Amino acid sequence: MRAVLVGGEAAAAAYFSRGGGSVLRTFGGTGTGTVTGENGELLEKTRELPEGPGVYVMRDREGREIYVGKAKNLRRRVSSYFQKRERQNKDLALVENIADFEYVETDSELEAFLLESRMIKDLQPRYNVLLKNTDRYPLIEVAWGDDFPRVRTAWRKDNPESRYYGPFVGAGDIKGALAVLQRIFRFRSCQRGIDAGNPRHFLGRGCLNYHLKRCAGVCCGKIAKDEYRRRISGLCRFLSGRKKDLIEDLRKEMETAASELRFEDAAALRDVVESLQTLNRQPEIDESLAPFNPQTEPGKGLMALRDALGLDDLPRRIEGIDIANLMGKEVVGSLVSFLDGMPFKEGYRRFRIKTVDGQDDFASIAEVVRRRYGRIREEGEPFPDIILIDGGKGQLGAAAAAMREVGAGPKALMSLAKAEETPFLAGRSDPLPMSKNNPGLRILMHVRDESHRFAQHYHHILRRKAMFGE
Repeated sequence: MRAVLVGGEAAAAAYFSRGGGSVLRTFGGTGTGTVTGENGELLEKTRELPEGPGVYVMRDREGREIYVGKAKNLRRRVSSYFQKRERQNKDLALVENIADFEYVETDSELEAFLLESRMIKDLQPRYNVLLKNTDRYPLIEVAWGDDFPRVRTAWRKDNPESRYYGPFVGAGDIKGALAVLQRIFRFRSCQRGIDAGNPRHFLGRGCLNYHLKRCAGVCCGKIAKDEYRRRISGLCRFLSGRKKDLIEDLRKEMETAASELRFEDAAALRDVVESLQTLNRQPEIDESLAPFNPQTEPGKGLMALRDALGLDDLPRRIEGIDIANLMGKEVVGSLVSFLDGMPFKEGYRRFRIKTVDGQDDFASIAEVVRRRYGRIREEGEPFPDIILIDGGKGQLGAAAAAMREVGAGPKALMSLAKAEETPFLAGRSDPLPMSKNNPGLRILMHVRDESHRFAQHYHHILRRKAMFGE
């Protein structure tokens, strides 16, 4: 059997525009080669594969597509199927049925992630059983019915005005993919309803995402409705696999804006084009310091927290603080940030404790609070909705005293100790009545555990440097 090895974005575009699997087998790309026979022959053929990202298709002896997968490194990933090793029964069955393979090389891991989903839906391979029940796997939703469409993860297609992309195997991969795309298209992910014709819906200053250049500033009126929707239309084209056409159109718009002396608009379009062209140099989709291991579905957790704390809106941003030390030496503090119930790497901070002698968790927590939130107040940045301290009522009291020194604070200052998993709220003597199955408590536990992990990681770095003189 002869297999065609397909490479490049043009190949992927042709694949979808001409009807799927049959085209993948017949049009040319980066090269061809005979790959039938025993696994040893297939392993030899994998040496010709590129070492970049892409999607691969496994076929059986009848030429049927039996598995589609994505890879950060095509050569390494595909060759792993044909190397001698112990395998689980389900993997062994797949490997024994592989007679040849094909691939589509992409410019980035992000594009491989999106292409894999589209090819699985199109080809319906036998061994891609994960996506058969699509209600269990996440989608990317673009809420097109909004004046300023939101972009977020969804679990079902329940809004006829929205556009959906997916489903995808991993919610963690969606998180990373959206993090990369948000840097380029600067879409909003907040839950706020914003009516373009109602000035009351706009804030005086931008949210955290605006200050981090992850949002175009919808909430503070920094971008017009029509311009924002054009930007989101471009995102939809990218998610549909039309990157090349999108770049060409953006270049034309850039040239028009420059000729009309709209230099700011031209510069913004130039930045989007350059980001799309250099996606392979963007942070990859598994960029987060923390593994995506949510204790509950984020949306349900945030709604439960809102209700438990009596907040008017969902608490979108949560920061967690912890302290680590060894017998009073190398005392360090950590701060982790969660957005919409998931870890947000850019918000992580480390603190080497400077003003505390010996082992004093209360004083160390107070120092971190003063340094972190004193600076936020000075710079006029928005406070998080919730600050969570790893500890009990004593640690919470120290944090509350330091927050009073700062002179401002979050909507809720809380603590959560590991043993009892009992949450306390500053200004309240008795614990919050939240059962261990409460999805809001699960979110808090995730934040607390991540702040502890991050503090321990920094502490170990300092100990190693002290021990080995690094």
